[in-house]
Amino acid sequence: MRLREYTEELEERLLSPYACRSRFTKGRQKPEEPCTIRTAFQRDRDRIIHSKSFRRLKHKTQVFIIPEGDHYRTRLTHTLEVAQIARTIARALRLNEDLTEAIALGHDLGHTPFGHTGEDALAEVFPGFKHNEQSLRVVDILEGGCGLNLTFEVRDGILNHTGPKTPATLEGQVVKIADRIAYINHDIDDALRGGILTETDLPRDCLTILGFRHRERINTMVLDLIKASWNQPEIKMGPEVQHAMDNLRAFLFERVYTGSEAKREEAKARHVVQYLFQYLVANPDALPPEYRERIEEFGRERVVCDYIAGMTDRYAVAQFERLFIPRGFPAF
Repeated sequence: MRLREYTEELEERLLSPYACRSRFTKGRQKPEEPCTIRTAFQRDRDRIIHSKSFRRLKHKTQVFIIPEGDHYRTRLTHTLEVAQIARTIARALRLNEDLTEAIALGHDLGHTPFGHTGEDALAEVFPGFKHNEQSLRVVDILEGGCGLNLTFEVRDGILNHTGPKTPATLEGQVVKIADRIAYINHDIDDALRGGILTETDLPRDCLTILGFRHRERINTMVLDLIKASWNQPEIKMGPEVQHAMDNLRAFLFERVYTGSEAKREEAKARHVVQYLFQYLVANPDALPPEYRERIEEFGRERVVCDYIAGMTDRYAVAQFERLFIPRGFPAF
């Protein structure tokens, strides 16, 4: 028996009736021979980890735009924290851990430079832009020039990790909530480190329920989610913890995500994204060759949007400086 088939047999025996089995994947957009060692979802996970888009996440903003400290979260460390939380939940609920991990690792591949500020700025000049849809576009089309050809279940989880639609699998639902658990807690941690919040600023009614320390809050949310979802066909929290988490998230929007010191560079970042977009649409010859080749198929604005969305913070700044900042004349 091949190793892949042995793993699939283990899934059949050990996983919850509500878990997604690798052997029953709805498949890929382009059929491929199965791997002899890895299941379909393990293969997807590996493709994501080895992609350029995944590596670029280390230089993309989470909340703090181009942070000066070494310990603030980036889009990559956020992704790893989501994957860790999601895997813990999936294992406890006997769901497919490989599928969960693949979705978590791929969920933000399409995120813009400068975090949600960059996303909002790009959406103003390219209406309808959303980072989750761009993440799907990355794995379907852009990465490596032809996409990663992932399974339906991973693609669905990536697309629906945010927004009103519910992912088709419980594994995708786990990632959707793990994403929120991760960013609520690590954004509090970063805001405390950056002096934007103090411990006394945090809403005491939420902390009384969730915990007064970072790890206590994560532990409370994860354990409550596991308890409420045990042997259930949906992923959910208990009402008390869900209410406290929602209130803590609303507090972050009011005190951190909008108009705080963490966003002091926001106007500049918005300016960089939109000026790059306008210039490159008017001057497509400034695009790299692999992007210029796609203009006939996708249109100029779509291609420029793809190029900018894939940029890291520092690359976007470097391109802005190259195009718009005068350079000194060399000395004789």
